[in-house]
Amino acid sequence: MSEAAARQRSGMQLHTKILLGLLIGAAVGLAANLTVGGDNRVVQGVNHYLADPVGQIFLRLLFMIVIPLVFASIALGVAGLGDLRRVGRVGGKAIGYFLVTTALAAVVGLVLVHIVEPGTHIPQATRAHLLTTYAGDAATKIQAATTGKLGVQTIVNIVTRNPVKSAVDLDLLGLIFFSLMFGTALTMIPAERAKPMLAWLEALNDIVIKIVDIAMELAPYGVAGLIFGVTSRFGFALAIPLGNYILVVLAGLLIHALVTIALIVRFAIGMSPVDFFNRIRASIITAFSTSSSSATLPTNLAVAEQNLGVPMSIAGFVLPIGSTMCMNGTALYEGITVIFLAQTFGVTLTLSQMIVIIVMAVITAVGAAGVPGGSLPLLVGILAMFGVPAEGIAIILGVDRILDMSRTTLNVIGDMSATTWVARSEKVWTPAQLPAIETVVRGAVLDESPGWPRPPEGGEALERAGKERE
Repeated sequence: MSEAAARQRSGMQLHTKILLGLLIGAAVGLAANLTVGGDNRVVQGVNHYLADPVGQIFLRLLFMIVIPLVFASIALGVAGLGDLRRVGRVGGKAIGYFLVTTALAAVVGLVLVHIVEPGTHIPQATRAHLLTTYAGDAATKIQAATTGKLGVQTIVNIVTRNPVKSAVDLDLLGLIFFSLMFGTALTMIPAERAKPMLAWLEALNDIVIKIVDIAMELAPYGVAGLIFGVTSRFGFALAIPLGNYILVVLAGLLIHALVTIALIVRFAIGMSPVDFFNRIRASIITAFSTSSSSATLPTNLAVAEQNLGVPMSIAGFVLPIGSTMCMNGTALYEGITVIFLAQTFGVTLTLSQMIVIIVMAVITAVGAAGVPGGSLPLLVGILAMFGVPAEGIAIILGVDRILDMSRTTLNVIGDMSATTWVARSEKVWTPAQLPAIETVVRGAVLDESPGWPRPPEGGEALERAGKERE
């Protein structure tokens, strides 16, 4: 038995440590808020000098490797698929799945908010107080919205002029397009010329995963710091006036996960939903704690290969795209928030306008950045379309962090179900290929399997392509 394996057997599992850090951070933060208050000098000092720095260092370590990971995994995934027609087929299936499930999520959200009408229960005094308190943050979101409008140019911008600039700006759609083109070109040049680059990409993946290993060692402490910052500042103070709104969002997220996604997993994938959620629990915990689909991508890749047994040629292709385009939770949240704020300000919406909201929620969710709070600037644009004051975003800013954590979790569940469904539809994976439950990943991405996430057929695909050209 290796030293690493011995440590894993004798010590607590990583995902358990992360969950424990989440619970301890939340409990201590709530206790601090309820006893001395979030404005207490000591609590503010702990946040400023300890909790926030530890949490931000953890997030930055994950974001630091997202760009090289997206580039390497997609390029290797395309090379592993080999046949360009198959690349298009797999990509079409993945995007189709993302759009359909995101639209279903938006419908669930709109039906719920229309039935409950949480916006009609916000007192005028509470609304005015929230608007005043978060006016500054709202102004920042509104300014960001003016520079991020959707249109034809958004589609054109996917074809990046400069992949390096896209990487620097965290423009994942532009980087994904470049990675797709790079991987495609690898399959079109002679195999002997492509092999050195393939080996370089595989080495890059190995290096990135080692960095992830280091980052995940900090995860329990980073998660505790992040959640302590939220709960110590706000506690239950905002949960009371916004309780109906929070409950509607959380209920919608749960219904979509436990009904819509569960039915897809059971009947389209042929897998027990309970087993599916159990096997992706590391991804769920990481998504909830980081509030970022992009930061959860390394965990998702490891879980897909090692816990679900999905070939890396599929997972490495679908999951990076999903981290940007599969936004089930974001669409549901946007739909509910638009209707909620419209109700709060007395704006009546017709059925046709609600249908437009569903469409816009899907489009803007797909275009949202996979980072904490990435959907808020786009949400402002939807509010303006229906005559709801853009400043109204201030009403929900105080509770957005908790809701962001929850909707990111649903986004990631959608990512994992998508890659499993695509693998099943491509006949490269079946539930019979699930790893034995006792061999699943023991943490998030700390299993030291050599070469992860290298697609084993990548080199063979290049070699076949080269022989066909010869």
